[in-house]
Amino acid sequence: SGAVATGLALGRGAYAAKSESLAINGGPPAVTYPANRISALTRWPRYGKAEKARLHELIESNKYYEELPLFEEEWKTYTNAPFVKAHMNGSSALTSMYFALDLPPGSEIMVPSYTFFSACLAMRFFGLVPVFVDIDPKTACFDLEDAKRKLTPNTKAVEAMHSWGLPCELDRISEWCKEKGLILLEDAAHAHGASMQGKKTGTWGAMGIYSFQTTKVMPSVEGGMGMYQTREYFERAAAFGHYEDPIKFPEDSPIRAYVGTGFGQKYRMHPLAAALAREQLKTLDKTSALVAKNVRVMKDRLTQLPGISEPRCRPDQQRAYYSANLLFVDNKQAGISREALVKALKAEGVNASFWDYPQQHKLKIYSEAKWWHHPPAIPESMPGNEYVNANHVFMPLVYGDAPELIDQYSAAFEKVWAHRDKLPAS
Repeated sequence: SGAVATGLALGRGAYAAKSESLAINGGPPAVTYPANRISALTRWPRYGKAEKARLHELIESNKYYEELPLFEEEWKTYTNAPFVKAHMNGSSALTSMYFALDLPPGSEIMVPSYTFFSACLAMRFFGLVPVFVDIDPKTACFDLEDAKRKLTPNTKAVEAMHSWGLPCELDRISEWCKEKGLILLEDAAHAHGASMQGKKTGTWGAMGIYSFQTTKVMPSVEGGMGMYQTREYFERAAAFGHYEDPIKFPEDSPIRAYVGTGFGQKYRMHPLAAALAREQLKTLDKTSALVAKNVRVMKDRLTQLPGISEPRCRPDQQRAYYSANLLFVDNKQAGISREALVKALKAEGVNASFWDYPQQHKLKIYSEAKWWHHPPAIPESMPGNEYVNANHVFMPLVYGDAPELIDQYSAAFEKVWAHRDKLPAS
């Protein structure tokens, strides 16, 4: 019945699309939903009465630092992680993770070039070397086959980033890491609540990180979390940025000797950020389910159009949605340039956009040996990166029940597709 309903909707949409001129050419826009209501439905971050009340309560209580262990315990329970540590941001959690590895200088860590700079650049503080790995053009996630081609005797670890909230194929990556004696790490900064085979992202690897920055799935304005499978990794990572922690460790801990100093950094999460994160965690699954439902309704229509596809998500993966609804638009198959498509959609009232992820291997700092104990190799090409950057469009996520808006967004695409021969192909 769902397929029949979709077919009927597409039939009506196709008829209307062909009979109307594009708004960019003077026709009526497909989206008539009130702009102020669209803004309210797509606004991010979203803080309500619970967050505001908790912040006021915390300020009045004068018991700020109690918030941190409470958040850590709740996050530990939610993810079923053996050890966690709150950090001031995702970047400090990454830096602490690389310190905790305790690898000799020159050790290589495989990391996607399609990522935030902290995932690569923080390695240099410990003499570690990023090996830039491509992404799968069907998922925008870590390309295991490219990693296999780049394995060297110096490779010690693999860092998988769950792009836009979609889990990497963690079972395949984990199996390969075990086969080759590599340490699996996770960058789950985009993937709050996501899981694979019922196991939360951030808990597959020996260590992992989350970010709670403003744009993230669970925003606390700033904040991060480290995830650790062993006490040894946890204690080293925690003590790197939390001088107050060594005294808490068991007496047989080698890190306990560093009471009063830790290892020289101060990465404590702000208590008000922890309070926000605690409230966000309470509604994380409910919000994510609503967003996923809205995305599914829209994608079921849009992927019927020639050239549009969605990132591949396996049945045993439950993804999150970070920042936007990412669509792949094969420009050649669709017969339309991305610039023309976005311009036409905006005229129809759709806040479509694109943003090419900066490819780390192309940035200046990686090519200058003075910044590195062992300079990284710069790959000649990254075809997966290039394809995803050139063939994607972002649609806004909808954080409320709004079937009419989703219908109008979908109809706008159908209208543009019906007239795409009148738009520039390149």
